[in-house]
Amino acid sequence: MVEIKHKDTGEVLASVEGDSLIGADLRDMRLNGADLRGMDLTDANLEFSDLVGADLREATLVGARLLSAHLNEAMLSGADLSRVRAGSERPAAAAVLSQCDLSDAILDGADLRKAEVRFATLQRARLNGADMRGADFCHSNLCHVTAPRALFIQANLREANLCSADLRDCHLNDANLVNANLREADLTSSQAGGFTVINLANLEGADLSWARLHNVSAQDANLRNADLTGADLTGAVLGGAILRGAIVTDADFSGVQLASVTMEFANFSKARNAKIPSYKKNLR
Repeated sequence: MVEIKHKDTGEVLASVEGDSLIGADLRDMRLNGADLRGMDLTDANLEFSDLVGADLREATLVGARLLSAHLNEAMLSGADLSRVRAGSERPAAAAVLSQCDLSDAILDGADLRKAEVRFATLQRARLNGADMRGADFCHSNLCHVTAPRALFIQANLREANLCSADLRDCHLNDANLVNANLREADLTSSQAGGFTVINLANLEGADLSWARLHNVSAQDANLRNADLTGADLTGAVLGGAILRGAIVTDADFSGVQLASVTMEFANFSKARNAKIPSYKKNLR
């Protein structure tokens, strides 16, 4: 018998048959504030469970089911959530992880589709190949995350902190990155001829200073008033992109076609290697 106790009061919240919580059926349980630190919950079923404020630091939740689970303010730093199933095409069925501490957590291959992860901390988290389509990371801290090949399609990353994030080969199509911090982020590719995709993404007012955007596909992306100071845009595909009012000081545009790019009121005289078509006007 495994007893799950409250992290502060020591009250027994649940008693589970067996010697461990591996593969345990914990559906629809009230485990708010539970002390599960370091516990092995591999393949456990936590659907519809209340884990608000629970302590899951360094816990193992590989392959666990968290559909419709509530983990607001839960402590998950250092936890292994590889291949966790917390996402769904239906927002109501996705997990709620707002204000969670997921710093240094492992979420490789995790399903976080439509999950609510607002105001959360994910510093240095691993998200290799994670599926975060439509997830809500508004105001979350993803500084220094490692997320190659992850899917952020239509994700809400408005005012999120992605400084120095590893976003190589990611898909950020149609993502909301308004006022996001992508300073020194890596949006290149780990493969020869590969590229990261940010087509149709809204990056208005985003900080992309010193970001690595070599060969990025940013067709029809909105970069209005974005800060691209020192960014490496060599070989980028910017067809239809909007750079109106963008800061492009020391940004490298080698090999970039600017014919269909909206460039009004951006000071391209301070950019590097930008071949500006003669008919472009209102450039500072």
